[in-house]
Amino acid sequence: MQTAYEVLIALADRYAFGEVAALVGQGADGDRLTTRDAVRIQQLCAFGQRLFDLDAEDFAVPEAATSGSHGIPPELVTRALACRMPQAPGERHRGALGSLRPAYRLLLEVIDAHWRRRETTALVAAVHIASEYAPLLAWEAVLGHAGDPARLPDAVDGSGSAWGDHDDPSCAHTRAEKSAAQRALRVAADSASGWRTYLDRQHSNTSHALGVCAAECERPCTVLTRLSKEDEATVTDGSRLALAFVGSPIVRLRHSAPVGHGFGVPSPDEVSQAWQRTREALGRQAPAVLADDGFPLPGLTALFATIAGAPMLPDTLLADTATAVVAALTA
Repeated sequence: MQTAYEVLIALADRYAFGEVAALVGQGADGDRLTTRDAVRIQQLCAFGQRLFDLDAEDFAVPEAATSGSHGIPPELVTRALACRMPQAPGERHRGALGSLRPAYRLLLEVIDAHWRRRETTALVAAVHIASEYAPLLAWEAVLGHAGDPARLPDAVDGSGSAWGDHDDPSCAHTRAEKSAAQRALRVAADSASGWRTYLDRQHSNTSHALGVCAAECERPCTVLTRLSKEDEATVTDGSRLALAFVGSPIVRLRHSAPVGHGFGVPSPDEVSQAWQRTREALGRQAPAVLADDGFPLPGLTALFATIAGAPMLPDTLLADTATAVVAALTA
């Protein structure tokens, strides 16, 4: 590598979007770029960095999906919107509340990128995020959405339901899960700030609560019994696998990393070993996880596909964003 320009290309190929934006802002491109080109590249890099950081509330703004504003190709914005959490209860674009499958495909791409960059702390954090919403991924096939509070009450409330009932001792939910379940019934009528607070602090508890309903409740209420036998089997099998993933060695490894409660950073070998133990345990429920799918954590794509009941391959959203950055640098 002989020039700063070649360094910019190499950094973009490694998804080092923040570094590219900073260097372009400092004039590292020499005289190759106009001011307008530099601004567009910085906008693309900010977009790519949010994807890489899994900053789901800021992936894109709905208005940019068709306008092509902010210098980001509309096709990339549309795909990012599919992974985004809506920031107000009445937003038309439901994103990851409509379906978690695009978000999980992005998670796979991000996990793969962190593995190649040997960023194990960020990798374990991404795996932890995937575990928190795995029960919702299982329920999506039956609900028709990914636990969207605007639509969830029709599936969990009503006669014979213990959902969110703090006074029902037969319900297997924890106090935190009951609070989240109760909040999920009414948050769609709340303010935008209340909605965001729910998503930040309680939506993952709602996910776990649904998993408990299907996989661990000894006296199921109408949340489960209103389903057909086929749908009940779908959410029960998926939730059992999802909750096993929640308690697995690869997820517990997070608590040894700075994003958890300690100060250690897991080595690639430690991550591999933790995943292998996880894979062996989960393989007893889902043999497909034991097959080598070519992913850095072999069988992870099969795990997500089994929970979702649908094919689940890594996205190319990061790669396509990097390609757009390189194209803008070379234009």
